[in-house]
Amino acid sequence: DDIYQHRARLVYNDFDWESDRPLETPMEDLVVYEMHVRSFTKHPSAAVRHPGTFSAIREKISYFKEMGINCIELMPIYEFDQFEGSHINEETGERLVNYWGYSTVGFFAPKAAYASTGRAHDATMVADELKNLVKELHKNGIEIILDVVFNHTAEGNEWGHAISFRGIDNATYYMLTPEGYYFNFSGTGNTLNCNNPVVRNMVLDCLRYWVAEYHIDGFRFDLASILGRDPWGAPLSNPPLLEALANDPVLAKTKLIAEAWDAGGLYQVGSFPAYGRWAEWNGKYRDDLRKYLTGEAGLVGGLSQRIQGSPDLYTGRGPTASVNFITCHDGFTLMDTFSYNEKHNEANGEENRDGANDNNSWNSGWEGETDDPAINALRKRQIKNAATLLMVSHGVPMILMGDEVGRTKYGNNNTYCHDNELNWLDWNLHEQNADLLRYFKLMIAFRHAHPALRGRDHLRNQDYVGSGYADVSWHGTQAWNADWSGNSRTLAFMLCGQHAKGGTEKDDYIYVATNTHWEGHTFELPQLSDGRQWHVAANTNMPSPEDIWEVGQEPLLEDQHNFFVGSRSTIVLVGK
Repeated sequence: DDIYQHRARLVYNDFDWESDRPLETPMEDLVVYEMHVRSFTKHPSAAVRHPGTFSAIREKISYFKEMGINCIELMPIYEFDQFEGSHINEETGERLVNYWGYSTVGFFAPKAAYASTGRAHDATMVADELKNLVKELHKNGIEIILDVVFNHTAEGNEWGHAISFRGIDNATYYMLTPEGYYFNFSGTGNTLNCNNPVVRNMVLDCLRYWVAEYHIDGFRFDLASILGRDPWGAPLSNPPLLEALANDPVLAKTKLIAEAWDAGGLYQVGSFPAYGRWAEWNGKYRDDLRKYLTGEAGLVGGLSQRIQGSPDLYTGRGPTASVNFITCHDGFTLMDTFSYNEKHNEANGEENRDGANDNNSWNSGWEGETDDPAINALRKRQIKNAATLLMVSHGVPMILMGDEVGRTKYGNNNTYCHDNELNWLDWNLHEQNADLLRYFKLMIAFRHAHPALRGRDHLRNQDYVGSGYADVSWHGTQAWNADWSGNSRTLAFMLCGQHAKGGTEKDDYIYVATNTHWEGHTFELPQLSDGRQWHVAANTNMPSPEDIWEVGQEPLLEDQHNFFVGSRSTIVLVGK
C-alpha cells in the first residue's frame, strides 16, 4: 500500500466558456435522468470513442434530446478511491470495488478516471473535459445536477486512513462521542460535523466553486438529513448549513435537492428545513406508486396526493418541492420491480444480507427472467403504466438510466460494488425494447406539450376561472364518483386545461384512468362542453404502436361516453 496515494494538483484556469450561462430552467419544466458516468457508456454496445468518460456522454447528447431529457443528474463525480474496500468475491472470483463513489476523497476535484485522459497528473485536461461536457449540454438546453456527498468522508471509522480532515482537525470536522469515537449516522464509519462554522464554510466554498468554475446547475445532497444534525446528532430546528445554502447569493439560481433521510433513522420527507428553496427526493412517491402499480389495494387516496405533487407533504412549498421517482440508482430498476419479489444480491459477497428488503415489487407471476410471452408483455405494460403516471404527476419527474429500455440488474438492488454488466447500460436494449423507448419518448413529449401537467402551485380542486370544471376532478368507473374505498384499485382524474399554470395558460383537457385490478373495467367518461371531444393519447393495454400517439396525432374516440380500461392498464385522453 502506498501511504501517499492521495495527491493534489493545481488546475490552470484558462478554459474558454465562450458565452455559456446557466440555463435556469424552471423546476416544473425539468425531466431529470439519473445516471452514472461510467455505466452510461462503458458497455461495448455504446460504440463511443472513450467508453465510460465525460467525453463519451458528449457523444450521446443527441440521445437525451431525442428522449426529451433536459436535465441529467450524475452520481458522484468528486474524486473518490474506487479501490477503497476492494476485495475478491470468493465465490465468483470477481473484484468488488467502490463503484458508485459515495465516499469522497477530494471535494474540489472531478474524478480523473472519468476523463478520457484518465491520468490525474493531467489535472487541467480532466477539468477541461468536464467543462466541455457542461458547455455542450447547455448549448443543447440540458442542465446538469451533481449528486454530492457531504455527510461523511473516505477516512472511514476510527481505524481508517487519515486522508485530509482527520489529519487537519479531527474534532472539528467529525461528530465525536465524549469518548472520542465517531458517530456513524452515515452508515460508513464517520459523520461530518456539518454545522460547525469551519465545516459549513468548506461546504459553501465547495459548492460555490462548482457553480463558478464548472457552471453546474444544481446539486442533490446524499443523506441530507445529516446536514441538519447538531454535533451530538440531534436534529436542529434551524440548521445553519441548510439555511446558508438556501440564502447564498452564488447559489441563488441553482437547484438544491435533498435526499431527506439518513442512515441514523432520521426521515424528513415533507419536513426537511426548506427555506423556500430546497426540493426533496420524494420517497413516499416511490413507495405509494410502487405499491399501487403492483396491485396493492387501499392506495388510491395516497395516489391522488402523489399525482397532485404531494400537497399533503408540501403545503406552502408547491409541487416543485417534490422530485417524483419510482426508481433510482439505489434499489430495483423498473424492469426488476415487476420481475422479482425478492432481492438477489449474492454477487455482492455478503450472503444477500445487504440492500433493502422492502422493495414493494411484484414478479408478475415468475421470479426473474422468463420466456413466457404473457409475463413479458405484462412486465412491459407495467413499465408503461409507471412511465405514464410519472409523466402526468405534478412535481419534477426523475427517470433512472436504462429504465426507458427495460434494463435489468437481475434482481440485485444494491450494485454499489460492480464494475461490470450489472451496472453498465447495454445499448442493444434500445433495439430489443424499441417499443418501450418509443413509449417513454412520446410520454415525455406529452408532458412537455401540456402546461396543465406542470404547475408551480398545488391544484385547488375547484373552479376558479369560470370554466365550469374544477382544475382537477376525481372519477372512477362512474364519472365524478371516484372509489376511495379500502379495496379500490381504480382511479381516474381530469385536468381542466383552462386552469393550466394557475389559469395563465390555455391547454387541452386531460383525462387519465388507471386500473391495477387483474380484471378490466369500463370507465364512464366525464362529458365535455364547448364542442370538445375526447381523443386517445395513450392506452398501455394496446400493442405498440397503438399504445401511444404523437402529440397532435391522437385519434378521435368513437364512443365519447365510455372507455374500457384493460387489466393492469392506464389510459390518457385529451379533450380538444
